[in-house]
Amino acid sequence: MSHSLEGKKIAFLATTGFEQIELTQPWSELKDAGADVVLVSLEKGSIKGFNHMEPGDDFNVDQILDEVTADDFDCVVLPGGVHNPDALRTDNRAVQFVRDFFRQHKAVAAICHGPWVLVEADVLAGRILTSWQSLKTDIENAGGSWVDQEVVVDEGLVTSRNPDDLDAFCAKTIEVFSEGRHRKQVA
Repeated sequence: MSHSLEGKKIAFLATTGFEQIELTQPWSELKDAGADVVLVSLEKGSIKGFNHMEPGDDFNVDQILDEVTADDFDCVVLPGGVHNPDALRTDNRAVQFVRDFFRQHKAVAAICHGPWVLVEADVLAGRILTSWQSLKTDIENAGGSWVDQEVVVDEGLVTSRNPDDLDAFCAKTIEVFSEGRHRKQVA
């Protein structure tokens, strides 16, 4: 089944230290499905991707958190890497931005270490998700249930474990984002 993202504006929230392929592959596939994709970050300029521990390419930031709100987008993607979500989860603007997607019942996709931001946003209670294995305890402590699966969908939240899962992650993200599934209300 073909899913179109025509008319959907998708934020990719990242900062320096993201796993490059976890941004570039979803970016390309969502754009090919018709989405307007926007790189949102903490500061103006560019951010650097990483290929595991090796520095990767620089990416120009389209908008910064001070210029946007969740109201401006239909959905958000949270790439992994270790430094990227760790830096985002310590920034109140980033945490509130993500929390607002849940409050507005908008779809969210997170891969690898990306769910660290969801832990900090306090939006995982009662949810089933996956991530990089080292986040299991953090997710469970935040009230979520962690499973070791390629891709998991829980009421508009799409999660995957690592770059090996990207094909399934992208396909499921496009499906969920195109359907505009809503999730439980977050207080």
